[in-house]
Amino acid sequence: MLLTRIKGPRDLDRLSQEELEQLAAEIRSFLVDAVSKTGGHLGPNLGVVELTIALHRVFDSPKDKVLFDTGHQAYVHKLLTGRQDFGSLRAKGGLSGYPSRAESDHDVIENSHASTVLGWADGIAKANEVLGREDHHVAAVIGDGALTGGMAWEALNNIAAAKDRPLVIVVNDNERSYGPTIGGLANHLATLRTTDGYERFLARGKDLLERTPVVGKPLYETLHGAKKGLKDFIAPQGMFEDLGLKYIGPIDGHDIEALESALQRAKRFSGPVIVHCLTQKGRGYEPAVQDEADRFHAVGVIHPDTGLPVSTDAASWTSVFADEMVRLGKERKDIVAITAAMLQPVGLKKFADAYPDRIFDVGIAEQHGATSAAGLATGGAHPVFAVYATFLNRAFDQVLMDVALHKCGVTFVLDRAGVTGTDGASHNGMWDMSILQVVPGLRLAAPRDAEQLRAQLNEAVLVKDAPTVVRFSKGVVGPAVPAVGRIGGMDVLRTPSAEVTRPDVLVVSVGALAPMCLEIADLLDKQGISSTVVDPRWVKPVDEALAPLADRHRVVVTVEDNGRAGGVGSAVAQALRDAGVDVPLRDFGIPQRFLDHATRKEVMAEIGLTAPDIARQVTGLVAKLDGRYDNEPAAAVD
Repeated sequence: MLLTRIKGPRDLDRLSQEELEQLAAEIRSFLVDAVSKTGGHLGPNLGVVELTIALHRVFDSPKDKVLFDTGHQAYVHKLLTGRQDFGSLRAKGGLSGYPSRAESDHDVIENSHASTVLGWADGIAKANEVLGREDHHVAAVIGDGALTGGMAWEALNNIAAAKDRPLVIVVNDNERSYGPTIGGLANHLATLRTTDGYERFLARGKDLLERTPVVGKPLYETLHGAKKGLKDFIAPQGMFEDLGLKYIGPIDGHDIEALESALQRAKRFSGPVIVHCLTQKGRGYEPAVQDEADRFHAVGVIHPDTGLPVSTDAASWTSVFADEMVRLGKERKDIVAITAAMLQPVGLKKFADAYPDRIFDVGIAEQHGATSAAGLATGGAHPVFAVYATFLNRAFDQVLMDVALHKCGVTFVLDRAGVTGTDGASHNGMWDMSILQVVPGLRLAAPRDAEQLRAQLNEAVLVKDAPTVVRFSKGVVGPAVPAVGRIGGMDVLRTPSAEVTRPDVLVVSVGALAPMCLEIADLLDKQGISSTVVDPRWVKPVDEALAPLADRHRVVVTVEDNGRAGGVGSAVAQALRDAGVDVPLRDFGIPQRFLDHATRKEVMAEIGLTAPDIARQVTGLVAKLDGRYDNEPAAAVD
């Protein structure tokens, strides 16, 4: 196999065009076989095989910087830069599903959030200029979906201002982000796809005119000099050139020879250039091509021959939300939904099918989505903006200044909150409950099971004068966790025996960690430590009944699937101080560090967010209160 001979990008230089085509076929077979076993981003990588080969033939990585946005299409790049062990892709200790600086000098950006690559490219190109590195080049690959993000256009505005600063922007145009790309930019690119490009026209015209005696060459030069108007007539790429960007394309993104030619021309140019490449997401794998939803953007473990899942999961948090949104839409005509280019992943596809006039896909533009939601609320609708928890970080200013300041009734639904695991550091939703704590008036719910998700979503959309947030985990929703009572607005999940006058520990359980907290209580009970477990349901603001309840216990413990800094534990501690309740509090959550990719269970074990780990520490804390010394520990907790 040719692929096994590729140890680095320069090994590509020795291959003929025929061998390059064979290599492309081998890479596609490898990806289908490998990713079907591990799960991962399959469709995007099948679509950029030839493009990645051409990039590494033309540019000299790592001296030249080849940058990917968002990075989920970098599997081919990994293969061509010496990383062909995909057996543990996205698993603990294995290859990351995104570029990773720890893996290779060829990897630059690893944040995995869309629309950032042009900002990176602008900065690196400026550094090359300042430091006199004239033989260093920058090539930034951005999808048509990522180009819908505002950050991309802010960067383009700066890139275009430097007419003589070399920078190659490769637009990977497959008409999709997760699903089909939408909006004005998408329409513009569609126009470019369906017309003959100027470069192709001019090449044909040059051949003809140069064979015409006397007037041929002068006429060609006249046409070339009038290229701006001619280009607008043949292919309206004027939008890019109006910004001051040289435009090449559209190029067949699966023709290695054409790609290399275009990239070489762009590389030689002394200013910013856009190379517009047309690719097909999922190319070469029929199940992906036939998948209209997202062309196998991301898959679990599948049968490679059919593309069907190996196993069918039980109901997920997302599916529970999806069904409840359809029911709410039927009940209330003012309910509208917003997605940032992730209609299917966040569970809004059913709502869109049922109420096509009440769904708004803003593209990869979370900031705009939040402010547009404020406008919708001001106009009398109640928007529900469903987004991954990690991506709400990008719209914090809009949540604060547009939604909250103006007391707009907007509901944000945060999917994949907490530890998500295999997608790595940038996708863990571990910041939302910290950053949202500072937003005045905002109310935040963390449902513990499917029943509570439905109930709290219904409660959230009733709020008309403030933002509300409902957050839930990735994956399968667990069994129902019934309440045994209610104190204030909090559900009581467990109480100590009646003869206990002052229980030892109050466990404040946040969201889906309720089963773990009940397990902690069981382990403490085996040590003779009594406990009460409550679920606040709405963790912001802190329930007024919590402080008096805490005062009736010896220790308060908070357990949350969020960063410890500024999270629910911090808010509870402040509420107790404000109420004059002087009870020791221990907060358990995610440490403030970027977590390596692994399964959720492995990450939770690594950070000590498990029932035995927490019960052991709480047992030690109670032992100290009982007057035991550190050298006389309580019995071990199994």
